[in-house]
Order: sequence, then C-alpha cells, then structure tokens
Amino acid sequence: MAKHQHNINAEISVTYIVASKKLTLVAALGVTIGIAIFIFMNSMTAGFTRKSSALIFKNTPHIRVYKDDQMSEPLIQYTDNRRIAVISNPKIVPQSDRIIDPNRVIDLLKKQQNVTLVMPQVAVSLFYNSGKSQLPGAASGVRIDEADRMFDIGSTMVEGNMEHLKTTPNGMLLGVGVATKMGVKTGDNVSITSSRNITRVMKVVGLFKTNNSTVDKIKSYINISSAQQLLGQSPSYVSDIDVNVLDYDKAPDYSAKLSALTGYKAEDWKAANATLVSGANMRDIMVSAISMSILLVAGFGIYNILNMTISQKINDIAILKAMGFQGRDVIKIFVLQGAIIGFMGIIMGLMLAALLIYLMSRVYVGGDIGYFPIGFELATVIKGSLFGMVITLLASYLPARKAANVDPVSIFRK
Repeated sequence: MAKHQHNINAEISVTYIVASKKLTLVAALGVTIGIAIFIFMNSMTAGFTRKSSALIFKNTPHIRVYKDDQMSEPLIQYTDNRRIAVISNPKIVPQSDRIIDPNRVIDLLKKQQNVTLVMPQVAVSLFYNSGKSQLPGAASGVRIDEADRMFDIGSTMVEGNMEHLKTTPNGMLLGVGVATKMGVKTGDNVSITSSRNITRVMKVVGLFKTNNSTVDKIKSYINISSAQQLLGQSPSYVSDIDVNVLDYDKAPDYSAKLSALTGYKAEDWKAANATLVSGANMRDIMVSAISMSILLVAGFGIYNILNMTISQKINDIAILKAMGFQGRDVIKIFVLQGAIIGFMGIIMGLMLAALLIYLMSRVYVGGDIGYFPIGFELATVIKGSLFGMVITLLASYLPARKAANVDPVSIFRK
C-alpha cells in the first residue's frame, strides 16, 4: 500500500510538471544558470590557486629553515616597569648565517613523519657582469638532482641540459630573463661577482624559464661547491635547508614544529608570500559569496513557482486531502516536483558549465599565465550539485508545508 501511495505521489508530481511546462522550464533554467556560474567561478578560482602555487613552488620550498637575524639588546635593561630600557641605535648583530652541523639537522628533518624532501642550499647574492655594467641577481648553490626533485627544474628547461651541471664544476643554469639581458646562450661564459667581491667565470650549460618573470630575470643555479667558493666558505657551509611536506597547505603547522625541533627559523611558503596568500583568500571569499548568491536566487525562483502552482492547484490539493491523502503526502508531491526541477537544472547546469570552462580554457591571456588557468574540477562539481539540490529541496519544502496545512472543508465552502 505504501509503495502504491508513493507511485501515486510521483505521478501527481510529474503531472503538475507537465501541465506547467513554461513555469517548469523557467525554474529549471534558474537552477541551470546558478549551477553553471557556481561551478565556473569556483573552477576559475581553483585554477588560479593551482597556477599560483605552481609558480611559487618553482622557486620556493614548502618550508625554508635558516638562521634568522638577531637585533642588538638594550645597553641597560631595567626590571622596574617604571623605567625605560636604554637602547643605543639597535642594529642587526654581526654574525654568520651558517647552519651549524647541517648534516645533523638534515638527518633530523628527514626522520620527521610528514617530510618528503630535504635539500641543503647556499644562497648567493651576486652581480652578472656584462662589460662595464652589472646586473643584480641571485644564485642558488644546490645539488642539481635534489633541486630538480624539489623545484622540478627539468620541466622548466628551454635550452641545454640540466644534467651537465653535475659534470661541469663551474657550470650554471641561467634564467631566460638574465640570458636575454646579457645576450648569452648555452655554451657561453659569464663573469659573476658575489657579495663578498669574489669573481668567477661560469659556463652556461642551460637556460630555464619558470614563467615567473621576476625569478627568470635574476635567478641562476650553480653547484653548491661553487656557491661556497663565491662566499669564501668551507665545503661544510650551508645557509638554507629547504623542506617539502606531504600537504603544503599545512606547512604553517609543520614549520612551527620544525623550528622548535632544529632551533632555527622555519618559514613556511605562506608566510614568505603573505600578500599573495591574502589576495587569494579574498578572491576565494568573493567568488564563493557571488556564486552562492546566484544559487540562492535560483532557489527563490523555485519557491515562487511552486507557490504559484500551489495557489493554482489549491482545489486539487483539497480534493486529494478529502480523498484521504495525508499532509506528508502533499509535502512529498511538491518536494518531489521541486527535486525533479532541480535535477533537470543540475544536469543542464553541468553541461553549460563544461561549455563555459572549455571556451575559457582556450583564451590566451599571455604573460606569466599563458592560457587561462581553468579546468573541470570534480570537487567543485560535486559541491555545486549538492548545494544546488539542497537549496532546491529547501525552496520546495517551504511552499509544500503550506500546501500540507490546507483545510479541504474551508476550500470547498469557498
């Protein structure tokens, strides 16, 4: 009997939908547009976030471990709160940025559960010498195999061979921006001068392009031994230890633990790129607010249409209740009607979203971005479909409950 009743409820819902084709189409189109815009905008945001992260991680590790600067202490320190400490021109305390016993620190970091990669690095501030002019830049002294696993350097190579750095003691991988300014290519020699006023002639064994113009105009990779020589340091000298973790979004949590573990400053990539991260968060909030607003508007559309349907079918509802239909049956009829409309809207919305995403992915924006960074995100599709259905069911339930409270006797009297 319950199954028979359920079939009757479904038949009545379908009948109402067929009888009001125009209203049904308008309601479904509202859901279609809401779902399509929600998926499109959130896919666009996800694409931007993924692209930004990819650009950042071409040059920045998840966590950087290094020795932080220290400021000079007050000359006279009072314990009495009523007297102010005497400070005379506080400055950075002169000290080496060397990490003491780097092999011990590296072994300690590698043993941590969530750490996937650990790489020592020697950072060198330098000038690329081009005739009488000098271009400011920065070189990373690395072991190229480790650096490739960390930053995927191989995928950025546009000329030469990254592997040649291992067999060329004075080899250098040069950013295309630097190479363009200096007019050099693979096989040419480049004179560089470090911040310690040590000059070396390096051989360009390859050019890379990260698609981050700021990095490509200053960056180069050299062997870690060459970097130590440019700074006049011993073979044990290490200025930074780069760390990658399983989940880069949790890097701030890991960095606090690594700092306490090693006794050195551990800076996560979010702290190092705070402005970019803040901008991305603001963009995510704005896009989510706009897309959810559009879905809510679609929900109000379904609510109004079902309200109109109930007003038009008030006599039918009274007859159904007089025939023995319970209030919950009436609710099922109209909620099912709304669910069918929502399902139709979701299917059409997914198709429209796929079309919009495809068209946008073919748009070339140039610069560091290239083609518009957007793709069909499965998580966004699922989230959009669930939100759309929930809003549709809520918008259907409210007028359905009103219909369930109809008094058939009062209707017949009218």
